Amino acid sequence: MFTQKEIDQFTSKGINLETIEKQIYHFKTGFPFVELVGAAIKTNGICILNNEQIENLVASYDKLSKEINILKFVPASGAATRMFKHLFSFKDTYKNTTEDYHKYFSDQKFNSVYYFINHIERFAFYDDLKAAMSKDGISIIDCIDKKDYVCIIDYLLTEKGLNYSNLPKALLKFHKYDSFSRTAIEEHLVESANYCKDKDNVCAIHFTISPEHQEKFSLLVNSVVKEYENTFNVKYNITYSVQNPSTDTIAVDIDNIPVVEKDGTILFRPAGHGALIENLNNVDADLVFIKNIDNIVPDSLKAETYLYKKALAGLLMDLHYKTQYYLRLIEVRECNEELLAEIARFAVENLNIKLDIGYEYLTINHKYDYLLKKLNRPMRICGMVKNEGEPGGGPFWVRSNDRTVSLQIIESSQINLQNHEQSVIFKSSTHFNPVDLVCCLIDYRGKRFNLPNFVDPSTGFITIKSKDGKDIKAMELPGLWNGAMADWITVFVEVPLSTFNPVKTVNDLLRKEHQS
Repeated sequence: MFTQKEIDQFTSKGINLETIEKQIYHFKTGFPFVELVGAAIKTNGICILNNEQIENLVASYDKLSKEINILKFVPASGAATRMFKHLFSFKDTYKNTTEDYHKYFSDQKFNSVYYFINHIERFAFYDDLKAAMSKDGISIIDCIDKKDYVCIIDYLLTEKGLNYSNLPKALLKFHKYDSFSRTAIEEHLVESANYCKDKDNVCAIHFTISPEHQEKFSLLVNSVVKEYENTFNVKYNITYSVQNPSTDTIAVDIDNIPVVEKDGTILFRPAGHGALIENLNNVDADLVFIKNIDNIVPDSLKAETYLYKKALAGLLMDLHYKTQYYLRLIEVRECNEELLAEIARFAVENLNIKLDIGYEYLTINHKYDYLLKKLNRPMRICGMVKNEGEPGGGPFWVRSNDRTVSLQIIESSQINLQNHEQSVIFKSSTHFNPVDLVCCLIDYRGKRFNLPNFVDPSTGFITIKSKDGKDIKAMELPGLWNGAMADWITVFVEVPLSTFNPVKTVNDLLRKEHQS
């Protein structure tokens, strides 16, 4: 099917022919829907911590964190383009006619262009925008008086001014303070100094970035890092990685034939954030905090975030050390039936592990093997907020292909909502995934897990894209906190809504949670 030249192209990307053939097979057959067993809710899959537990877990983390290698992992390669979708749409249609102005003025909702323009001085980037326009002798106030809103938008989004639509969210100014403003990446530096430092006050942070933005990242970080080190009495160890070309997926046309570029090469596309499991697998850390680049708040609201980050990490460490203890006993087979029963109860009650039907009838040796396999896996604690209508994934009990039931973070696109039973379960979900994870990447012997071994490859999905005016199919790998972590030990914990404040549109920066 493929020429030697094309096979050589695959090899140069680190992709073997078998992987390509599997991808084409999935394009032809699609990916199966997951089978929901039930929504994870309070008392059945979601842990609720009381104040005393939180206090104890924070104290435990503060003590134990001095003994381990900690890192903050921030997916930060996403472009900010979608933040400005409504501004682009407005720019393409607004001609400064009376009719256009009436249309603009009639929509004053929060996410409108009117709201953006009339609150523009509240944005952290306002002073930079004002300065960029002033260089060309243009005043924001004059533009507003003349109803020339497109000029303002142009200077914000294009190379005329700040060029924000071509930058990643990490490099945009999010929050304004009395005498300065901070970008998203700077807010992560502040966060890490408060809950992610080792015994030597070193804060390790890893950003996944796009290659074209690497220089801009370095320039910004290098210009501010000393200031934050002095302010918080820490030393930063900041590293970057880009998505490995070997995780790219082939693109096909509507008839599932590989798309050939004009230069004769096969078209590949980045495979979504699920590809970052390779990046996570390569970081040097025992315990990793994972949080999206845009889910940050100004200093006035950070205290609760710090509290729950430490509590989740404290819980993870307590569960990990208990699991380590049990695994060492299992490995040397020093358990009687009573102790094995205790370990099984711990797995069920504390780690949400559903034991297979018939477990109790296994011989003691088979119980050893079974519990060793179930407990010796990467572990994650996932913060969950109450569902208030946000789109995206949520916590569910899911039955996998081998008929085992486990806790998973599931996206709506993975569910057959045409099936009445599945739709009812989906709608009964009470919580939402804010991407607030703490992960343990080492086994009971202190060795690193090989994370790709715990991916469920059947949980990818296919999307329709456009290439040269024609529809093509693109494939995304199992999501980083979805199928890429499908075989991890998973514990869900309710966290306050205040810890979830993403910036999906630029107007979100005007919400009170993002105003200092």
